[in-house]
Amino acid sequence: QAVAYCAERIERPTKAHFVLITDLYEGGNGKELLQRLAALVRSGVNVVVLLALTDQGRPGYDPSMAGSVAAIGIPVFACTPDHFPDMMAAALRREDIGAWAAGADIKLVRADTEAPGAAE
Repeated sequence: QAVAYCAERIERPTKAHFVLITDLYEGGNGKELLQRLAALVRSGVNVVVLLALTDQGRPGYDPSMAGSVAAIGIPVFACTPDHFPDMMAAALRREDIGAWAAGADIKLVRADTEAPGAAE
């Protein structure tokens, strides 16, 4: 519902940036979440999914949903707070987040080509 709420407020998609900070354990309808994220991307919104970190500083997330989101073409990764300002700067400049992540030695989640909604 949070994604739907934010999507409704975007007036100029090609000028908008949407950073979703989440563990991707969807408490609602996962398929609907994927459809909403795909619609944001299609409209021109710059979408980045930043995965939650555990108290130990390790990524803690639903790997299946992460693969499904990556299959939409959205960069999905976790980074520590010290990398966050650089990631946001790269995102705001609409740079290739995959290239930025590689330069920071951060691994992106790979697309799950078999995931529901991957081809939508």
